[in-house]
Amino acid sequence: MAPRVDGASSRRRLWRLVRVGGLCLALLVLLAGAGLTALYIKFDRNISQVDIDGALGHDRPADSPNGSMDILVLGSDSRAGTDGEYGRHSGARADTAMIVHLNEARDAATVVSIPRDTLVERPSCGGEPARKRTMFNEAYSVGGPVCAVKTVEKLTGVRMDHYLEVDFEGFSRLVDTLGGVEVTTTQAIRDEDSKLDLAAGTHTLDGEQSLALVRTRKALADGSDLGRIRLQHSFVRALARQVGGIGLFTDPRRLYDIADTATRSVTTDSGLGSAADLAGLARTLKGIDAESMTMLTMPVTFDPKDPNRVVAIERQATQVWSALRADRPVPGSATEGSAAQPQPSEREVIARE
Repeated sequence: MAPRVDGASSRRRLWRLVRVGGLCLALLVLLAGAGLTALYIKFDRNISQVDIDGALGHDRPADSPNGSMDILVLGSDSRAGTDGEYGRHSGARADTAMIVHLNEARDAATVVSIPRDTLVERPSCGGEPARKRTMFNEAYSVGGPVCAVKTVEKLTGVRMDHYLEVDFEGFSRLVDTLGGVEVTTTQAIRDEDSKLDLAAGTHTLDGEQSLALVRTRKALADGSDLGRIRLQHSFVRALARQVGGIGLFTDPRRLYDIADTATRSVTTDSGLGSAADLAGLARTLKGIDAESMTMLTMPVTFDPKDPNRVVAIERQATQVWSALRADRPVPGSATEGSAAQPQPSEREVIARE
């Protein structure tokens, strides 16, 4: 994310990308569609990048020798790293975190969400000493992308080959550029904090409403981050339907606008810091379809000392990370009994169509 744009096959490829990594990975193939050197130069200037390899050095897990690829994908409210510093990013938060694992053959993917409320041991970074039992998303607030990657690697033992972040303001602009996203809600959603007020039924959400929806948690039945993650997964499916049906590849102006907005909205590691690099990543995803993708949340349970926080179920989380390192499917037993799993009586907030 420059393959050729050829109608139906490009739309199928875009569907796969949205399902694999959410909105920011879908944007890779839109960028690849531009295909012109002059535009690549312009888009290169848009991209913010951080030299994570240089900052972390050799104090990292060994890279898996099996040819798989692991990408940490974050959704944030700040374009951290634009000033070239690796230290504190005051007020910045990472509300969404996913590890996207691409297998060696590039014909299957596993996406593992990490709840922001997970209590973890954060390593020293951003000029701050290591700290135990701190919320996962504090790492980003303390030290931006570098600290987020370092914390994920300590938590999982899996080396992140790349980093990709999309900021929420850019997400909102992108949804507006797409013409909004149509969703059907199975229940009313009212969130006083975000001013989101949706009755049950079908709505076309603009960028601001879409951002409020994917960030809402208090409006959900249990008010937890786990419910919000399930809502985000449902929104991604709705977004995929929307993107697949608006004829991006027959509308060069809209394609340009989306690629321009996308590259202004992302922060990457240096290895993905150009339009050509992002296009190359998009090409590696062409063999992945919905049937060969698995989405799950890290197995967690509510913390006995603080019911508003969760902790990893170590034995089962180890199964997940071991599977990623060995490039194997995550066994079903890894998520059994996890608080992240929906209850049998729980229905999806966004209806499947």
